[in-house]
Amino acid sequence: MSIPVVTVGQSREDLVGGLERLHGPVTVVRRCAELPELLAACQSGLARAAVVADGSEGLTASLVDRLGAVGVAIIALTDSAEEAARLRKIGVASALTGVQSAELSDRIADAVEQLTGAPGRTGAMSSLADTGAALHPTAAEPVPEPGGPGPGRIIAVWGPAGSPGRTTLAANMAAELAADGKQVLLIDADSYGASVAAVLGLLDESAALAQACRLADQGALDADALRRLAAPVATTAGTFRVLTGITRADRWTELRAPALSIVLERARQIADVIVVDTGFCLDADEELSFDTMAPRRNGATLRALEMADTVFAVGAADPVGVPRLVKGLAELENAVPQAAPTVVMNKVRSSSVGRGPERQLRDAWERYGPGSGLHAFLPYDIAAADAALLAGSLLLEASPESDLRRSIRALVCAPVQQKSKSSVFSSTAGRRAKD
Repeated sequence: MSIPVVTVGQSREDLVGGLERLHGPVTVVRRCAELPELLAACQSGLARAAVVADGSEGLTASLVDRLGAVGVAIIALTDSAEEAARLRKIGVASALTGVQSAELSDRIADAVEQLTGAPGRTGAMSSLADTGAALHPTAAEPVPEPGGPGPGRIIAVWGPAGSPGRTTLAANMAAELAADGKQVLLIDADSYGASVAAVLGLLDESAALAQACRLADQGALDADALRRLAAPVATTAGTFRVLTGITRADRWTELRAPALSIVLERARQIADVIVVDTGFCLDADEELSFDTMAPRRNGATLRALEMADTVFAVGAADPVGVPRLVKGLAELENAVPQAAPTVVMNKVRSSSVGRGPERQLRDAWERYGPGSGLHAFLPYDIAAADAALLAGSLLLEASPESDLRRSIRALVCAPVQQKSKSSVFSSTAGRRAKD
């Protein structure tokens, strides 16, 4: 079996010759002068591994992910322990510049094996469809890395097109969890209409999530850097942190999926709960699939849903919103089969559904909806929502006794109490009867 390899850099004059003299599985098929030339060669399907002997600082998580997607493992040569640690964070194997040819050949075979799942020395190459995230290399001189994957839980809030209330739900979820004593990080990952900053009354022009993704792409994002980027939001009941979204929709290219993966992994280290406000669109950008180096407009949304421990799918309870949610859930199942969303009906009111709105919605859902049942109903409390929006605050401050605030708190802080027969309307009626 042969492993075709491309190389870049002139730091070792005998690098190519040494590999060729081994007459082993590794075969150097092209010697590139610069990193862009190497990337083009890898994209063409010429190689299964790339050795970066010079210019490893140009490697980013996005490039590694894209090359991994076409089945190319990367090995970089460096004598810097800091650079080796950075490379390891973005999924690149490393070796010392003075590595012997036989050892380098073994490193190449091991990296290919880890990427493809096939034996690199004796077995046949398997289908190379895995992403760069599947590459778990070993550095030449392993450096202990502080803080492994944290225990933080990721909650993604998704909903179909329109205004079902994704951002309102996500922001108030974060506030209620913080009031419950949790360390919470709210992330605005909507690449179409980021609005968390506006809802919270924050003056933000820096797009903290874009900055975090940029550092992650370079392998320079750690827990401390993420804390500095996340702005604290203090409420009367608790404080949580926010990574604000992109300030213009045309900045969506800054939210690349590989970088967001690293941001979410770091977020697990600094927060008990990470609430992600996602975009609505789940299309895979098939029109760009011919160019494997192109970013994906919906990559941030899809990656957040893939990594989430819990997905809340929120839809508007009206004749337009319900069919959109039904169709959207089918698309969600196709795009992210493991999501298993918790379905929430928002803006529930008799005027748009009829008398007994919950019963009407349940009956319609059983007839036309998908297999997943309705988990919760949030009342249409326009006065409370408008008061919070006008004040740039949250429901627990602007309308602490509102039915909407109580329902969101029950949904996120005490999910075990949410029974199928529970009703925000019946609970309201019960309170009134007691009064």
